[in-house]
Amino acid sequence: MKWLSKLFKGGGSGNRGQQPQFLGDENMVWRAPARSMDDNSRTNKEKEELDRAIALSLAEDLKRPKGYRWRTDQDEDLARSLQDNSNSSSYPPKYAPSYAPWEYNPNSYRKCSGCNKDIVSGNYLGCMGTFFHPECFLCRACGVPITEYEIPTNGAGLIEYRCHPFWSQKYCPAHENDNTKRCCSCERLESRNARYMSLGDGRSLCLECMESAIMDTGDCQPLYHSIRDYYEGMNMKIDQQVPMLLVERHALNEAIEGEKHGLHHMPETRGLCLSEEQTVTSILRRPKIGGRGLIGIRTHPQKLIRRCEVTAILVIYGLPRLLTGAILAHELMHAWLRLKGYRNLTPEVEEGICQVLSHMWLESEVVPGSRNMPSTSTASSSSTWSSSKKGGKSQAESKLGEFFMHQIAHDASPAYGGGFRAAYAAVHKYGLRSTLDHIRLTGNFPL
Repeated sequence: MKWLSKLFKGGGSGNRGQQPQFLGDENMVWRAPARSMDDNSRTNKEKEELDRAIALSLAEDLKRPKGYRWRTDQDEDLARSLQDNSNSSSYPPKYAPSYAPWEYNPNSYRKCSGCNKDIVSGNYLGCMGTFFHPECFLCRACGVPITEYEIPTNGAGLIEYRCHPFWSQKYCPAHENDNTKRCCSCERLESRNARYMSLGDGRSLCLECMESAIMDTGDCQPLYHSIRDYYEGMNMKIDQQVPMLLVERHALNEAIEGEKHGLHHMPETRGLCLSEEQTVTSILRRPKIGGRGLIGIRTHPQKLIRRCEVTAILVIYGLPRLLTGAILAHELMHAWLRLKGYRNLTPEVEEGICQVLSHMWLESEVVPGSRNMPSTSTASSSSTWSSSKKGGKSQAESKLGEFFMHQIAHDASPAYGGGFRAAYAAVHKYGLRSTLDHIRLTGNFPL
Protein backbone atom coordinates (compact mmCIF):
# COMPACT_ATOMS: atom_id res chain seq x y z
CA MET A 1 0.00 0.00 0.00
CA LYS A 2 2.83 2.39 0.79
CA TRP A 3 4.48 1.79 -2.57
CA LEU A 4 1.29 2.39 -4.52
CA SER A 5 0.34 5.51 -2.56
CA LYS A 6 3.81 6.92 -3.17
CA LEU A 7 3.50 6.15 -6.86
CA PHE A 8 0.11 7.82 -7.20
CA LYS A 9 1.29 10.97 -5.41
CA GLY A 10 3.98 11.27 -8.09
CA GLY A 11 1.33 11.46 -10.85
CA GLY A 12 3.67 11.95 -13.83
CA SER A 13 2.45 12.95 -17.27
CA GLY A 14 2.71 9.38 -18.44
CA ASN A 15 -0.46 8.58 -16.49
CA ARG A 16 -2.54 11.05 -18.47
CA GLY A 17 -5.14 11.27 -15.71
CA GLN A 18 -5.88 7.52 -15.74
CA GLN A 19 -5.78 5.70 -12.42
CA PRO A 20 -5.35 1.96 -12.01
CA GLN A 21 -8.57 0.11 -11.23
CA PHE A 22 -8.66 -0.90 -7.56
CA LEU A 23 -10.24 -4.30 -6.99
CA GLY A 24 -9.94 -4.60 -3.22
CA ASP A 25 -7.27 -4.79 -0.55
CA GLU A 26 -7.81 -8.31 0.80
CA ASN A 27 -4.90 -9.56 -1.26
CA MET A 28 -3.87 -6.22 -2.72
CA VAL A 29 -4.94 -7.10 -6.26
CA TRP A 30 -4.60 -4.31 -8.77
CA ARG A 31 -5.61 -4.11 -12.40
CA ALA A 32 -3.42 -2.02 -14.67
CA PRO A 33 -4.94 0.81 -16.72
CA ALA A 34 -5.51 0.38 -20.41
CA ARG A 35 -3.06 2.24 -22.58
CA SER A 36 -4.14 4.58 -25.37
CA MET A 37 -2.30 4.75 -28.65
CA ASP A 38 -0.41 7.87 -27.54
CA ASP A 39 0.76 6.28 -24.29
CA ASN A 40 4.05 5.24 -25.83
CA SER A 41 5.74 8.22 -24.22
CA ARG A 42 5.98 6.23 -20.96
CA THR A 43 9.62 5.33 -20.52
CA ASN A 44 10.80 1.83 -19.71
CA LYS A 45 11.96 3.11 -16.34
CA GLU A 46 8.46 4.33 -15.44
CA LYS A 47 6.95 1.00 -16.45
CA GLU A 48 9.51 -0.84 -14.37
CA GLU A 49 8.70 1.36 -11.36
CA LEU A 50 4.99 0.60 -11.75
CA ASP A 51 5.59 -3.14 -12.05
CA ARG A 52 7.90 -3.07 -9.05
CA ALA A 53 5.38 -1.12 -6.97
CA ILE A 54 2.61 -3.58 -7.79
CA ALA A 55 4.81 -6.57 -7.00
CA LEU A 56 5.96 -5.13 -3.68
CA SER A 57 2.43 -4.24 -2.70
CA LEU A 58 1.23 -7.74 -3.47
CA ALA A 59 4.13 -9.25 -1.55
CA GLU A 60 3.42 -7.15 1.54
CA ASP A 61 0.07 -8.85 2.04
CA LEU A 62 0.50 -12.23 0.38
CA LYS A 63 3.50 -13.11 2.54
CA ARG A 64 1.43 -12.90 5.74
CA PRO A 65 -1.25 -15.61 5.44
CA LYS A 66 -1.57 -16.00 9.20
CA GLY A 67 -1.29 -12.35 10.11
CA TYR A 68 -3.48 -9.40 9.37
CA ARG A 69 -3.16 -5.82 8.25
CA TRP A 70 -4.87 -2.72 9.51
CA ARG A 71 -7.45 -1.18 7.21
CA THR A 72 -8.54 2.42 7.56
CA ASP A 73 -11.13 4.76 6.15
CA GLN A 74 -8.39 6.16 3.92
CA ASP A 75 -8.13 2.77 2.28
CA GLU A 76 -11.86 2.78 1.63
CA ASP A 77 -11.77 6.34 0.26
CA LEU A 78 -8.92 5.45 -2.04
CA ALA A 79 -10.73 2.33 -3.20
CA ARG A 80 -13.88 4.31 -3.89
CA SER A 81 -11.98 7.02 -5.75
CA LEU A 82 -10.02 4.59 -7.85
CA GLN A 83 -13.10 2.59 -8.76
CA ASP A 84 -15.06 5.70 -9.74
CA ASN A 85 -12.24 7.00 -11.91
CA SER A 86 -11.62 3.70 -13.62
CA ASN A 87 -15.33 2.98 -14.16
CA SER A 88 -15.69 6.30 -15.99
CA SER A 89 -12.91 5.38 -18.40
CA SER A 90 -13.89 4.09 -21.83
CA TYR A 91 -10.78 1.98 -22.11
CA PRO A 92 -11.10 -1.75 -21.43
CA PRO A 93 -8.45 -3.34 -19.20
CA LYS A 94 -5.52 -4.85 -21.00
CA TYR A 95 -5.41 -7.85 -18.63
CA ALA A 96 -7.32 -9.21 -15.69
CA PRO A 97 -6.40 -11.50 -12.84
CA SER A 98 -7.04 -15.21 -13.38
CA TYR A 99 -9.18 -15.40 -10.24
CA ALA A 100 -12.14 -13.47 -8.94
CA PRO A 101 -11.01 -10.43 -6.91
CA TRP A 102 -12.40 -9.34 -3.56
CA GLU A 103 -15.03 -6.73 -4.25
CA TYR A 104 -15.47 -3.54 -2.31
CA ASN A 105 -18.45 -3.49 0.04
CA PRO A 106 -19.69 -0.55 2.08
CA ASN A 107 -18.86 -0.57 5.76
CA SER A 108 -22.49 -1.27 6.63
CA TYR A 109 -22.13 -4.75 5.18
CA ARG A 110 -19.21 -5.61 7.46
CA LYS A 111 -19.90 -7.03 10.93
CA CYS A 112 -17.44 -7.49 13.76
CA SER A 113 -17.08 -11.17 14.69
CA GLY A 114 -16.30 -10.17 18.26
CA CYS A 115 -19.27 -7.97 19.21
CA ASN A 116 -21.47 -8.75 16.17
CA LYS A 117 -22.01 -5.04 15.51
CA ASP A 118 -21.49 -3.14 12.27
CA ILE A 119 -18.03 -1.74 11.59
CA VAL A 120 -18.98 1.81 10.72
CA SER A 121 -15.73 3.77 10.71
CA GLY A 122 -12.12 3.77 11.82
CA ASN A 123 -9.62 0.92 11.84
CA TYR A 124 -10.66 -2.69 11.56
CA LEU A 125 -8.93 -6.04 11.19
CA GLY A 126 -9.39 -8.74 8.60
CA CYS A 127 -8.50 -12.15 9.99
CA MET A 128 -9.20 -15.61 8.52
CA GLY A 129 -12.07 -14.32 6.40
CA THR A 130 -13.74 -12.41 9.24
CA PHE A 131 -13.52 -8.84 10.54
CA PHE A 132 -13.01 -7.33 13.99
CA HIS A 133 -12.94 -3.99 15.72
CA PRO A 134 -9.37 -3.69 17.06
CA GLU A 135 -10.68 -3.75 20.62
CA CYS A 136 -12.69 -6.93 19.94
CA PHE A 137 -9.79 -9.10 18.73
CA LEU A 138 -8.79 -10.36 22.17
CA CYS A 139 -6.33 -12.86 23.58
CA ARG A 140 -8.40 -15.61 25.22
CA ALA A 141 -5.91 -15.99 28.07
CA CYS A 142 -5.22 -12.42 29.18
CA GLY A 143 -8.13 -10.54 27.63
CA VAL A 144 -5.84 -7.94 26.04
CA PRO A 145 -6.47 -6.92 22.41
CA ILE A 146 -4.05 -8.62 20.03
CA THR A 147 -2.59 -5.56 18.30
CA GLU A 148 0.75 -4.19 17.27
CA TYR A 149 0.75 -2.05 20.44
CA GLU A 150 0.48 -5.00 22.85
CA ILE A 151 2.44 -7.64 20.92
CA PRO A 152 5.84 -6.99 19.35
CA THR A 153 6.20 -7.90 15.70
CA ASN A 154 8.33 -10.89 14.76
CA GLY A 155 11.48 -10.87 12.66
CA ALA A 156 9.47 -10.54 9.47
CA GLY A 157 7.62 -7.50 10.81
CA LEU A 158 4.36 -9.39 11.30
CA ILE A 159 2.08 -9.37 14.33
CA GLU A 160 1.77 -12.93 15.61
CA TYR A 161 -0.87 -14.79 17.57
CA ARG A 162 -1.60 -18.45 18.20
CA CYS A 163 -4.85 -20.26 17.48
CA HIS A 164 -5.74 -23.74 18.77
CA PRO A 165 -6.54 -26.00 15.78
CA PHE A 166 -9.67 -27.47 17.41
CA TRP A 167 -11.00 -24.91 19.88
CA SER A 168 -9.97 -21.85 17.80
CA GLN A 169 -8.83 -20.23 21.05
CA LYS A 170 -6.65 -17.23 20.10
CA TYR A 171 -3.87 -16.10 22.42
CA CYS A 172 -0.62 -14.16 22.58
CA PRO A 173 2.55 -16.15 21.76
CA ALA A 174 4.02 -15.02 25.09
CA HIS A 175 1.63 -17.33 26.96
CA GLU A 176 3.50 -20.35 25.64
CA ASN A 177 6.46 -19.44 27.85
CA ASP A 178 5.08 -17.36 30.74
CA ASN A 179 3.72 -20.26 32.85
CA THR A 180 0.11 -19.62 31.89
CA LYS A 181 -1.76 -22.78 32.90
CA ARG A 182 -2.92 -25.15 30.18
CA CYS A 183 -5.51 -27.85 30.86
CA CYS A 184 -3.78 -31.25 30.75
CA SER A 185 -6.93 -32.74 29.22
CA CYS A 186 -8.33 -30.33 26.62
CA GLU A 187 -5.19 -28.15 26.10
CA ARG A 188 -7.05 -24.86 26.51
CA LEU A 189 -5.24 -21.99 28.24
CA GLU A 190 -6.46 -20.59 31.52
CA SER A 191 -8.26 -17.29 30.95
CA ARG A 192 -8.95 -14.40 33.29
CA ASN A 193 -12.53 -15.43 33.99
CA ALA A 194 -11.97 -19.21 34.36
CA ARG A 195 -9.48 -20.40 36.98
CA TYR A 196 -8.00 -23.88 36.69
CA MET A 197 -7.58 -26.55 39.36
CA SER A 198 -4.05 -27.73 40.18
CA LEU A 199 -3.64 -31.51 40.48
CA GLY A 200 -0.43 -31.08 42.48
CA ASP A 201 1.89 -32.86 40.04
CA GLY A 202 2.45 -30.09 37.53
CA ARG A 203 -0.87 -30.69 35.79
CA SER A 204 -3.88 -28.38 35.80
CA LEU A 205 -7.49 -29.09 34.92
CA CYS A 206 -10.12 -26.69 33.62
CA LEU A 207 -13.46 -26.67 35.39
CA GLU A 208 -15.20 -28.16 32.35
CA CYS A 209 -12.94 -31.22 32.41
CA MET A 210 -13.04 -31.29 36.21
CA GLU A 211 -16.79 -31.82 36.11
CA SER A 212 -16.45 -35.44 34.91
CA ALA A 213 -12.94 -36.17 36.23
CA ILE A 214 -12.32 -39.60 37.74
CA MET A 215 -10.20 -39.29 40.87
CA ASP A 216 -9.71 -42.73 42.45
CA THR A 217 -9.54 -46.42 41.57
CA GLY A 218 -12.96 -47.23 42.99
CA ASP A 219 -14.67 -44.51 40.95
CA CYS A 220 -13.07 -45.88 37.79
CA GLN A 221 -14.17 -49.51 38.15
CA PRO A 222 -17.63 -49.11 36.54
CA LEU A 223 -16.08 -47.41 33.50
CA TYR A 224 -13.37 -50.07 33.25
CA HIS A 225 -15.88 -52.92 33.30
CA SER A 226 -18.15 -51.18 30.81
CA ILE A 227 -15.24 -50.97 28.34
CA ARG A 228 -14.49 -54.66 28.91
CA ASP A 229 -18.15 -55.21 28.02
CA TYR A 230 -17.61 -53.10 24.92
CA TYR A 231 -14.78 -55.43 23.87
CA GLU A 232 -17.03 -58.42 24.48
CA GLY A 233 -19.64 -56.80 22.24
CA MET A 234 -16.97 -56.61 19.53
CA ASN A 235 -16.37 -60.40 19.97
CA MET A 236 -13.05 -59.62 21.64
CA LYS A 237 -13.74 -60.80 25.17
CA ILE A 238 -10.89 -60.56 27.67
CA ASP A 239 -11.25 -63.65 29.86
CA GLN A 240 -8.55 -62.93 32.43
CA GLN A 241 -9.36 -60.66 35.35
CA VAL A 242 -6.77 -57.95 34.82
CA PRO A 243 -6.68 -55.43 37.71
CA MET A 244 -6.95 -51.73 36.89
CA LEU A 245 -5.50 -49.00 39.11
CA LEU A 246 -5.70 -45.23 39.02
CA VAL A 247 -2.31 -43.80 39.99
CA GLU A 248 -0.45 -40.53 40.45
CA ARG A 249 1.91 -39.22 37.82
CA HIS A 250 5.11 -40.21 39.63
CA ALA A 251 3.79 -43.72 40.33
CA LEU A 252 3.05 -44.21 36.64
CA ASN A 253 6.55 -43.03 35.71
CA GLU A 254 8.09 -45.41 38.25
CA ALA A 255 6.08 -48.30 36.83
CA ILE A 256 7.30 -47.45 33.33
CA GLU A 257 10.91 -47.52 34.56
CA GLY A 258 10.36 -50.96 36.11
CA GLU A 259 8.76 -52.44 33.01
CA LYS A 260 11.14 -54.71 31.05
CA HIS A 261 8.72 -55.31 28.18
CA GLY A 262 9.44 -53.20 25.10
CA LEU A 263 7.33 -50.08 25.37
CA HIS A 264 6.36 -47.40 22.88
CA HIS A 265 5.34 -44.29 24.75
CA MET A 266 4.40 -40.74 23.94
CA PRO A 267 6.31 -37.89 25.65
CA GLU A 268 3.49 -37.65 28.22
CA THR A 269 2.37 -41.18 29.12
CA ARG A 270 -1.09 -41.43 30.67
CA GLY A 271 -1.63 -45.19 30.70
CA LEU A 272 0.32 -48.45 30.89
CA CYS A 273 -0.38 -52.12 30.23
CA LEU A 274 1.90 -53.73 32.81
CA SER A 275 3.44 -57.16 32.25
CA GLU A 276 5.95 -57.36 35.13
CA GLU A 277 5.37 -57.95 38.83
CA GLN A 278 5.64 -54.67 40.71
CA THR A 279 4.40 -52.87 43.79
CA VAL A 280 2.37 -49.90 42.61
CA THR A 281 0.92 -47.10 44.72
CA SER A 282 -2.68 -46.54 43.68
CA ILE A 283 -5.16 -43.85 44.69
CA LEU A 284 -7.52 -45.27 47.26
CA ARG A 285 -9.65 -42.22 48.05
CA ARG A 286 -10.42 -39.22 45.90
CA PRO A 287 -8.87 -35.94 47.07
CA LYS A 288 -10.93 -32.97 48.16
CA ILE A 289 -10.93 -29.54 46.61
CA GLY A 290 -9.11 -26.96 48.71
CA GLY A 291 -8.74 -23.48 47.26
CA ARG A 292 -7.40 -23.90 43.75
CA GLY A 293 -5.89 -27.33 44.37
CA LEU A 294 -6.63 -30.83 45.63
CA ILE A 295 -5.91 -31.95 49.18
CA GLY A 296 -6.26 -35.11 51.24
CA ILE A 297 -5.34 -37.63 48.57
CA ARG A 298 -5.03 -41.12 50.06
CA THR A 299 -2.83 -43.76 48.42
CA HIS A 300 -2.19 -47.45 49.01
CA PRO A 301 0.78 -49.60 47.90
CA GLN A 302 -0.40 -52.72 46.09
CA LYS A 303 1.68 -55.76 45.15
CA LEU A 304 0.81 -56.88 41.62
CA ILE A 305 1.30 -60.59 40.95
CA ARG A 306 1.71 -61.80 37.39
CA ARG A 307 -0.80 -64.56 36.64
CA CYS A 308 -0.82 -64.17 32.86
CA GLU A 309 0.80 -62.09 30.12
CA VAL A 310 -0.73 -58.94 31.62
CA THR A 311 -0.19 -57.94 35.25
CA ALA A 312 -2.35 -54.79 35.46
CA ILE A 313 -3.55 -51.70 33.65
CA LEU A 314 -2.53 -48.34 35.11
CA VAL A 315 -4.11 -44.99 34.24
CA ILE A 316 -3.18 -41.56 35.55
CA TYR A 317 -5.84 -40.03 37.80
CA GLY A 318 -7.72 -36.76 37.41
CA LEU A 319 -8.77 -36.95 33.76
CA PRO A 320 -12.36 -36.58 32.54
CA ARG A 321 -14.45 -39.69 31.96
CA LEU A 322 -14.18 -39.79 28.16
CA LEU A 323 -10.40 -39.33 28.15
CA THR A 324 -9.97 -41.91 30.92
CA GLY A 325 -12.14 -44.28 28.91
CA ALA A 326 -10.15 -43.66 25.73
CA ILE A 327 -6.93 -44.51 27.59
CA LEU A 328 -8.51 -47.65 29.04
CA ALA A 329 -9.72 -48.75 25.61
CA HIS A 330 -6.19 -48.28 24.25
CA GLU A 331 -4.50 -50.20 27.08
CA LEU A 332 -7.09 -53.00 26.97
CA MET A 333 -6.20 -53.52 23.31
CA HIS A 334 -2.55 -53.95 24.34
CA ALA A 335 -3.76 -56.53 26.86
CA TRP A 336 -5.92 -58.32 24.27
CA LEU A 337 -3.03 -58.54 21.80
CA ARG A 338 -0.69 -60.02 24.42
CA LEU A 339 -3.26 -62.47 25.73
CA LYS A 340 -4.09 -63.63 22.19
CA GLY A 341 -0.46 -64.28 21.28
CA TYR A 342 0.36 -61.33 19.02
CA ARG A 343 4.15 -61.03 19.25
CA ASN A 344 6.91 -58.73 18.03
CA LEU A 345 4.69 -56.09 16.46
CA THR A 346 6.26 -52.83 15.32
CA PRO A 347 5.29 -49.68 17.25
CA GLU A 348 3.31 -48.41 14.24
CA VAL A 349 1.22 -51.59 14.05
CA GLU A 350 0.63 -52.15 17.77
CA GLU A 351 0.03 -48.54 18.79
CA GLY A 352 -1.92 -47.89 15.59
CA ILE A 353 -4.46 -50.67 16.15
CA CYS A 354 -4.74 -49.74 19.85
CA GLN A 355 -5.53 -46.15 18.85
CA VAL A 356 -8.20 -47.43 16.46
CA LEU A 357 -9.99 -49.20 19.34
CA SER A 358 -9.69 -46.06 21.46
CA HIS A 359 -11.14 -43.97 18.62
CA MET A 360 -13.94 -46.50 18.03
CA TRP A 361 -14.95 -46.43 21.69
CA LEU A 362 -14.99 -42.62 21.73
CA GLU A 363 -17.09 -42.59 18.57
CA SER A 364 -19.59 -44.99 20.15
CA GLU A 365 -19.89 -42.59 23.09
CA VAL A 366 -20.03 -39.30 21.20
CA VAL A 367 -21.69 -39.99 17.84
CA PRO A 368 -25.39 -40.99 18.06
CA GLY A 369 -26.12 -44.22 16.19
CA SER A 370 -22.44 -44.89 15.56
CA ARG A 371 -21.56 -48.02 13.59
CA ASN A 372 -19.04 -48.73 16.36
CA MET A 373 -21.71 -49.41 18.95
CA PRO A 374 -21.21 -52.87 20.52
CA SER A 375 -23.55 -55.60 19.36
CA THR A 376 -24.43 -57.41 22.60
CA SER A 377 -26.78 -56.51 25.41
CA THR A 378 -24.03 -56.85 28.02
CA ALA A 379 -22.07 -54.14 26.24
CA SER A 380 -24.96 -51.70 26.20
CA SER A 381 -23.89 -50.40 29.60
CA SER A 382 -20.66 -48.96 28.21
CA SER A 383 -21.97 -45.41 28.14
CA THR A 384 -24.74 -45.43 30.72
CA TRP A 385 -23.08 -45.84 34.11
CA SER A 386 -22.25 -42.17 34.62
CA SER A 387 -24.59 -40.64 32.09
CA SER A 388 -27.61 -42.10 33.87
CA LYS A 389 -26.57 -40.31 37.07
CA LYS A 390 -26.32 -36.98 35.27
CA GLY A 391 -29.22 -37.38 32.87
CA GLY A 392 -27.04 -37.98 29.81
CA LYS A 393 -23.85 -36.45 28.46
CA SER A 394 -23.81 -32.68 28.32
CA GLN A 395 -23.00 -30.78 25.15
CA ALA A 396 -19.67 -29.77 26.71
CA GLU A 397 -18.75 -33.41 27.41
CA SER A 398 -19.68 -34.43 23.87
CA LYS A 399 -17.48 -31.63 22.52
CA LEU A 400 -14.63 -32.91 24.68
CA GLY A 401 -15.11 -36.36 23.15
CA GLU A 402 -14.89 -34.85 19.68
CA PHE A 403 -11.63 -33.17 20.70
CA PHE A 404 -10.13 -36.44 21.94
CA MET A 405 -11.08 -38.09 18.63
CA HIS A 406 -9.49 -35.15 16.80
CA GLN A 407 -6.31 -35.60 18.84
CA ILE A 408 -6.04 -39.26 17.85
CA ALA A 409 -6.74 -38.60 14.18
CA HIS A 410 -4.28 -35.70 13.86
CA ASP A 411 -1.43 -37.00 16.04
CA ALA A 412 1.86 -36.18 14.31
CA SER A 413 3.95 -39.00 15.81
CA PRO A 414 4.88 -41.92 13.51
CA ALA A 415 3.76 -44.68 15.91
CA TYR A 416 0.56 -43.22 17.35
CA GLY A 417 -0.51 -40.88 14.55
CA GLY A 418 0.87 -42.58 11.47
CA GLY A 419 0.04 -45.99 12.92
CA PHE A 420 -3.55 -44.95 13.63
CA ARG A 421 -4.13 -43.62 10.13
CA ALA A 422 -2.77 -46.80 8.53
CA ALA A 423 -4.77 -49.01 10.90
CA TYR A 424 -7.94 -46.96 10.46
CA ALA A 425 -7.69 -47.21 6.67
CA ALA A 426 -7.26 -51.00 6.89
CA VAL A 427 -10.17 -51.46 9.30
CA HIS A 428 -12.37 -49.19 7.19
CA LYS A 429 -11.56 -51.23 4.06
CA TYR A 430 -11.42 -54.80 5.38
CA GLY A 431 -13.12 -54.71 8.77
CA LEU A 432 -11.63 -55.14 12.24
CA ARG A 433 -11.59 -58.93 12.33
CA SER A 434 -9.91 -59.36 8.92
CA THR A 435 -7.36 -56.69 9.83
CA LEU A 436 -6.49 -58.45 13.09
CA ASP A 437 -6.18 -61.82 11.30
CA HIS A 438 -3.81 -60.26 8.78
CA ILE A 439 -1.72 -58.70 11.56
CA ARG A 440 -1.41 -62.10 13.25
CA LEU A 441 -0.17 -63.71 10.01
CA THR A 442 2.10 -60.97 8.66
CA GLY A 443 2.74 -58.47 11.44
CA ASN A 444 1.48 -55.69 9.17
CA PHE A 445 -1.75 -54.04 8.09
CA PRO A 446 -3.44 -55.28 4.91
CA LEU A 447 -2.96 -52.89 2.00
